[in-house]
Amino acid sequence: MFESNTTRTNGAASSLNGAMNSTQSDVKSLVKDAQSLLQAAASLTGEKAEDLRQRGMQMLDVALGKASQVQDQALVKGKELAQSADVYVKDNPWRTVAAAAGVGLLVGVILGRK
Repeated sequence: MFESNTTRTNGAASSLNGAMNSTQSDVKSLVKDAQSLLQAAASLTGEKAEDLRQRGMQMLDVALGKASQVQDQALVKGKELAQSADVYVKDNPWRTVAAAAGVGLLVGVILGRK
């Protein structure tokens, strides 16, 4: 059971990381493109400038939408991971206590050396 939950948890975490990295690079690219369009529009006047400003604002809206989408996905995946951790703790209370004690001991030793 532990290996199954661990594999599922690692898979969910890695897919979330991949989606976040991909979206982060997309958002950065969109923001850079929008900034360059807005800078070009600042030097222009008239209809072309307004068109460039609108395109820049649309790009920024797309970037914000993608960022919001990733945030929502992260919340869903976080809840799924918390649920699987809760199930594991309920199914294996003594393993969990031993793991927590081991981590506490390790932190105590590290902090005690400083």
